[in-house]
Amino acid sequence: MRGFFVTGTDTGVGKTFVACALLHAFANRGLRTVGMKPIAAGAVLAGTRLLNDDVAALRAASSVSAPEDLVNPYRFGPAIAPHIAAAEAGVEIEDERLKRAYVELAGLADCVIVEGAGGFRVPLGDRLDMRDLAVRLGLPVILVVGLRLGCLNHALLTAESVESAGLQLAGWVANRIDPDMARADENVQALQTRLRAPLLAHIPYCGTKDAAPPEWKLDIDLLDASPVLR
Repeated sequence: MRGFFVTGTDTGVGKTFVACALLHAFANRGLRTVGMKPIAAGAVLAGTRLLNDDVAALRAASSVSAPEDLVNPYRFGPAIAPHIAAAEAGVEIEDERLKRAYVELAGLADCVIVEGAGGFRVPLGDRLDMRDLAVRLGLPVILVVGLRLGCLNHALLTAESVESAGLQLAGWVANRIDPDMARADENVQALQTRLRAPLLAHIPYCGTKDAAPPEWKLDIDLLDASPVLR
């Protein structure tokens, strides 16, 4: 299994932005890349299909074309917590279905970038959450830290949850999502001394999530412990 699981300190912190950047960066190394968004909540109806912006972005950033139902097995209209969206749709999210989709994608590409929904402990059902899915896939984790007030606590708790699950925190990205955050650099420095993983990028405030993926800012050489780069 070769790839990474991208999680975040919260929703709206730039997971898709970073996942797309990773896809571009690995493709620039000559690898076949494909993105995966196992669960997407927040889609618009176009004819008979539900379309999600994050899924569309991941597919566009992938160098390998893959069926949409593999890239995104579960897709819901309301932009709400996945377990609530699934319950309202009368659907049970099954981790076995998600694992099968991942295995098929891994057979098509050298590197699969899996983007979680929300934060690392977001519920997916009565007994299933995003951490359970990460464990099932067994991928190294990349944490996207949205730089805003409170991010230190959120980042450290998330890293603790990743490591307590027996997963490798392969790296983290600092993403300046609040242009007015005071002492942003000092917060990044505090995390660098406390997180047992390399800082892959410090992304400045962009003003829009549709900005070009900053693959040139991502130092994927720091991920050389991963089989993806071997």
